[in-house]
Amino acid sequence: MNSTVPVDQFYDMLIKNFISVVLGLIINYINGTFVIVFFKDIMFFSDPRYILYIHLVINDMIMLSVSVGLQVATYVLRNFNASVCCVVLLFLSTVTKNSPLNLACMAIERYIAICKPLHHSQICTVRRTHMLICFIWTVAAAPALSDIFIALSNRPASFFSTAILCHMLYIYNTWQHTVKDTVVNVVYLSFVWITLIVTYFKVFSAANAASADQVSARKARNTILLHGVQLLLCMMSYITPFMSTALVDLFPQSRTNILFILFLLSNVLPRLLSPLIYGLRDKQFVERVKVYFCCKQVRRTQIMPVK
Repeated sequence: MNSTVPVDQFYDMLIKNFISVVLGLIINYINGTFVIVFFKDIMFFSDPRYILYIHLVINDMIMLSVSVGLQVATYVLRNFNASVCCVVLLFLSTVTKNSPLNLACMAIERYIAICKPLHHSQICTVRRTHMLICFIWTVAAAPALSDIFIALSNRPASFFSTAILCHMLYIYNTWQHTVKDTVVNVVYLSFVWITLIVTYFKVFSAANAASADQVSARKARNTILLHGVQLLLCMMSYITPFMSTALVDLFPQSRTNILFILFLLSNVLPRLLSPLIYGLRDKQFVERVKVYFCCKQVRRTQIMPVK
């Protein structure tokens, strides 16, 4: 009877990794298509809205690849060198915090386009957009770097050469980390939510004004609302530890299944929202995607040998 347990565990692990990898490949293929379309059309290079959008898509692709790769590696290798794990968690934490900040910047850009149309081209330049993206990465990386510094001050040097399970709770588990995480999450999410709410009502007011472009204002208002929906899903990564603790306490026999489902809901499936929310709602982008696939099909038929 005991000999069947490892087999069940192996197939359980295999199925979970298979689902994660397949979903990751499908989502990255969809997102990658939008990235290719962006870089193939010079028109998108000069529009800050598309630059911020494609940065969000690329960030989602990186986050998905690292998350799924870390999950598979954890199942296969179990333990990591602590120093390597710190580097991986640094990168993963940074791209996770990039998404809410990018959403806030996209909402501000839409607010300027609708409420300050005469100043939009002067304020939202390509150069400033690139600088803004660099600023987003810097702000997002600061808390992750502070985690490492706190760990260095609390852990002996030998700890970073040991093999451990690569998870935040196993490395960054001091009271200083808890306080830092609470403060950072409150500040980050408060800033993003306030930005989305203020820009939404500003755009809503502009939509009611007689001088505003009603169609553009309505689209911008709906886009900011969708930013809020996506932000709610981004917040899954913040509340997942609390949900997992509560659910595992209630259903301890289903611990691995609970953690896997929460992983899909918080890290994998939300990465599909960027192309669905923004790309498919943008007629220009949809047309470019259609042209890309048509050209791809034509090249494929030309390469195929004639029978």
